Amino acid sequence: MSSLCYTSVRNLVTGLGRKLNIKIAPHDLRRHSATYASRNGVLLEIISKVILRHQDLKTTQVYLGRISDTEAIRWMDILHAR
Repeated sequence: MSSLCYTSVRNLVTGLGRKLNIKIAPHDLRRHSATYASRNGVLLEIISKVILRHQDLKTTQVYLGRISDTEAIRWMDILHAR
């Protein structure tokens, strides 16, 4: 199995983005996958250590950013089965 270097991946992703008329980079895909996992109930520790491979959980918390009050209430309802 061969691997791709970052430059090749960046060129591939940005080139596809241009064809779709959107600005996108590999880092955007990384952030999207972490956000998607978070919003679908994957534990923050798993996102941090396995998906993003961060050493510090605080880095992942900053990376995912803050959630809106509406999102927080939605998750409280889900967690408390309302």
